[in-house]
Amino acid sequence: MAFWSSTSVFTSKVPRKILFMFTLSLSVTYLFYSLMSCYNSLQFPLQENYVYQGRLVTEETTFVTLREKLYSASPGFTEFTEAERTTVVSTVKDHAEAEQRTVEWIRTQASPTKSAAAHHTTALEKEHQEFSTTDSDLRVNCTSDYGEKKLPQAIIIGVKKGGTRALLEALRVHPDVRAVGNEPHFFDRNYEKGLDWYRDLMPSTLEGQITMEKTPSYFVTNHAPKRIHSMARDIKLIIVVRNPVTRAISDYTQTLSKKPEIPTFEVLAFKNRTLGLIDASWSALRIGIYALHLESWMQYFPLSQMHFVSGERLIVDPAGEMAKVQDFLGLKRIVTDKHFYFNKTKGFPCLKKPEDSSTPRCLGKSKGRTHPKIDPDVIRRLHKFYKPFNMMFYQMTGQNFEWELEEDSETRSSQD
Repeated sequence: MAFWSSTSVFTSKVPRKILFMFTLSLSVTYLFYSLMSCYNSLQFPLQENYVYQGRLVTEETTFVTLREKLYSASPGFTEFTEAERTTVVSTVKDHAEAEQRTVEWIRTQASPTKSAAAHHTTALEKEHQEFSTTDSDLRVNCTSDYGEKKLPQAIIIGVKKGGTRALLEALRVHPDVRAVGNEPHFFDRNYEKGLDWYRDLMPSTLEGQITMEKTPSYFVTNHAPKRIHSMARDIKLIIVVRNPVTRAISDYTQTLSKKPEIPTFEVLAFKNRTLGLIDASWSALRIGIYALHLESWMQYFPLSQMHFVSGERLIVDPAGEMAKVQDFLGLKRIVTDKHFYFNKTKGFPCLKKPEDSSTPRCLGKSKGRTHPKIDPDVIRRLHKFYKPFNMMFYQMTGQNFEWELEEDSETRSSQD
């Protein structure tokens, strides 16, 4: 009783306002320390993020250094060394695994860190995307160092068994000519595949080099002129022509080597040999009606964009014919007589490098086949059949190939 009595006396003596302020002060102090404790606990994951950001900066610096090293490769750079390739692969894997662990860790944090987690996740994804495109960017840059693939600026469009392969191989000796080895047959068989497919077949070229291809069947394909004109109206066209009688026999010889069971040349050449009716629908003979096919090309291209090579002169004077072709293409006359050696066994010139003392490089076994013996009367009738078409062709091209003067030699000819 004494205690409560004294307390009552004390309370009565102390003003109520002072007591209220004292109580309020204690409450504020307690609240302050509580907030400080909560603040420290909330700051811990953010500090972890800041530490990780520092690690990211270090790794990013490493990647930047690596990228600069790859991009600063010399023009002669072809591929990474094995050590560099291993370093790139292992670094990318480590970087990807670190990103994955970090994203999972951030997602497990308390709600106050959600905005920070979202920010870091976005940044990581952007960085990963940027690095993912580096490899493809490198491939593009490396390819550009060695040129780019272009649609051809010149095409050897004909004719079959005229000497197109010999001409193409001679042109490929020139450093400013890049040509496809195989015949693409784009404008007659593969046109539906599109120009991107066609361009991808071409070799890469540097500035100043010419892209070329040769497909002899273009010359006798009705829709080839229009299609080529749609691709490039200023393209240059090269046509290698040969005495149509010799060309037909050579064509037949090639077919005979693949199909020995076919009828004789005489049987295929005539609808009725007794009446002397020649079968001009037979492809081996129809190809040789050059004036008929040239008419289709002249509807789309002027003669100034066409160059006609004599298949006969390409054999006896390859350097002379090559000089004309190089002039037509706007090339320096680099391929000269020093690049040719006449092979008596083959019956036509072989290529060689002027400084090379090794065996000259000749065309394959498919060239220079021995012709079957043809009845001289059949050959005479074919010369008579082709003569008016040849005269028309001479007039259209402004060139006289003098095939009529070769009638006697053609009769005695026995080689392709």
